[in-house]
Amino acid sequence: MPGPDVRTCFVGDSFVAGTGDPTALGWVGRVTAVAIARGHRLTAYNLGVRGDTSQDVGDRLAREVAPRLPSGACSGVVLSFGVNDTVLVNGRVRVTSAATVEALDRSYQAAGAAEVLLVGPPAVGDDAQNQRLLSTSEALREAAGRRGAPFVDTFSGTVQSEVWRREVRDGDGYHPGAAGYEVLAGIVVGPFLAWLDQRFRDVPPPRRPGLAGG
Repeated sequence: MPGPDVRTCFVGDSFVAGTGDPTALGWVGRVTAVAIARGHRLTAYNLGVRGDTSQDVGDRLAREVAPRLPSGACSGVVLSFGVNDTVLVNGRVRVTSAATVEALDRSYQAAGAAEVLLVGPPAVGDDAQNQRLLSTSEALREAAGRRGAPFVDTFSGTVQSEVWRREVRDGDGYHPGAAGYEVLAGIVVGPFLAWLDQRFRDVPPPRRPGLAGG
């Protein structure tokens, strides 16, 4: 028997948008395709914006998910940010780790009744920034843990992946091509499927009289 109709917003930065992938799938398109192939009735909305920090996501999340996750629907929000927070501007990071955690808390609140999955930031081509990213990733993991919310560590897997590092280096120093996004999707897909199974598989479909489910 098919599971419920699940509507999920993927909200974050250029990695969510799939920047640099000539197939236009990114990791979001890839994990969504796997979930649907596994039998999940999933509608995915990609709300990735290039250059967005955690603060930007926290500011826009509520108004962007509202029309896509109507009351009564089985709703999920996948959050992913952090790389742009750690970019240096005039010698200072755009967003401190403490402010990143604050933005995460606002994002959880803005998600309302939707189930939330947090996907941490991947590695980039600059070793100094990667040190900052490691700290930010750990701060996000701890913040998610305090909420009892699931967290996917993508930094460890990407920083150790020769394919990811090569594609980022051959690209713009941040974004990989298709093979790199395959690596990232491979890291995320297991936890993503587990999240869908745990949070939605046994949820009865909402009863909404008078609506055709469009």
